[in-house]
Amino acid sequence: MIQSLATRLTLAFLTIGVLGALLVAVVSNIQVRSRFNKFIFEQDSNSLANQLADYYIVEGDWDEVAQFFAGLPERSLPGPWVVLVDSAENEIIRWPPNSVFMPDQPTDRSLVVVDGVTVATLIHEPPPDRNLPDGLPREETNFLRDVTIASFISAGVAIVFALVVGVWLARRMMRPINALTDATQAMAAGKLGTQVPVESRDEIGRLARSFNKMSRDLAAANHLRTQMTADIAHDLRTPLTVLQGYLEGLKDGELAGSPRLYAVLYEEAQQLSHLVHELRTLSLADAGELPLHKQPIDPKALLERSGLAYVMQAEQQGVVLHIEAADDLPAIMVDLERMTQVLNNLVSNALRHTPTGEITLAAHVAGEKMVLQVRDTGVGIDSADLPYIFDRFYRADKSRSRQEYEAGSSGLGLAIARAIVLAHGGEISAEAQPGNGTTINIALPLR
Repeated sequence: MIQSLATRLTLAFLTIGVLGALLVAVVSNIQVRSRFNKFIFEQDSNSLANQLADYYIVEGDWDEVAQFFAGLPERSLPGPWVVLVDSAENEIIRWPPNSVFMPDQPTDRSLVVVDGVTVATLIHEPPPDRNLPDGLPREETNFLRDVTIASFISAGVAIVFALVVGVWLARRMMRPINALTDATQAMAAGKLGTQVPVESRDEIGRLARSFNKMSRDLAAANHLRTQMTADIAHDLRTPLTVLQGYLEGLKDGELAGSPRLYAVLYEEAQQLSHLVHELRTLSLADAGELPLHKQPIDPKALLERSGLAYVMQAEQQGVVLHIEAADDLPAIMVDLERMTQVLNNLVSNALRHTPTGEITLAAHVAGEKMVLQVRDTGVGIDSADLPYIFDRFYRADKSRSRQEYEAGSSGLGLAIARAIVLAHGGEISAEAQPGNGTTINIALPLR
């Protein structure tokens, strides 16, 4: 059994080439012989008509025409029989004399013309479609033989050409496939991010581009997983270290219990619990098992709920919090608690990065989508960081610790917000410029 795809492609091209060349050779040979047969037949009938015209010029009548036919070689007749009739369709002679001619039988006619006047009509059998008459002259026989040989030589050349083209095409097609095979083996060996050259725009070229994107995404996901593991370990280690230190002091009697100490221990335990809860939410979203209890919700009421939760904090910071939404907006089917969690996270982030200014919660219809917006006039986001703000544990300034960067935050808020929005069949995106504020857009389906 043939295992090589290149060999199978070559044989496929060769088979198609052989069948096509032989078919063309056979069909062309049949057509040439048929056309040549009709040409010879017409030549014979015209030659006999011309001879009969010469006979009439010499004799002036058809009285002795039987002797004329008797002196003709058999090869000169355009068929097995002929009938000569006058202008009134009266039979002059039938040759051979014992031949049978039916009135309704298909026939062909050749006019016998003398000085522009038709003196008789030669009726004979129509030219056959296939078989040539036997006893052709040497020149005609050689012509047919040369045509047949040329047809099959052309078929042989076509077969060789098909083989050469098949080998070339098979190798050309296999080159990117072999490159993809080597790249997949390299990735299986742990070399994520391996790329292959894209040499065309066809299906194989699209496959190569898809592979390169997949490879880059896997490398980025692996890097993100590694970074996320390190960040989780860091976020777990800090409160655990605090808990362990205080508990060891309490155990050894070096520290005395007090409400303040217990409050610190409780706060660190709450931080651990919050982190574990958010990680569980993300794992459920990744598995497509995030529970949602959807119900029709008024978008304006949803925004007002989140606004009321942070209005006191906004006033304390000197930030004005606005709600921009029409009263007649259509309801959206969402999980109230989950979507409130998303908006609360966005408003909390906006307050964290807007020392003074305004924060606007807006809603409007765009086509078949309900768009919820959280806009602020804060410090904005650098364009290099904007594509990654929804990644888990992503932080723009990697030199700062988690506590310094987002005090009291796990760094998973935007990732969880994206997971919840996607679970609702929606989309979330960000628009921002350094120093010009940030806008987060949430597009949710109306139906």
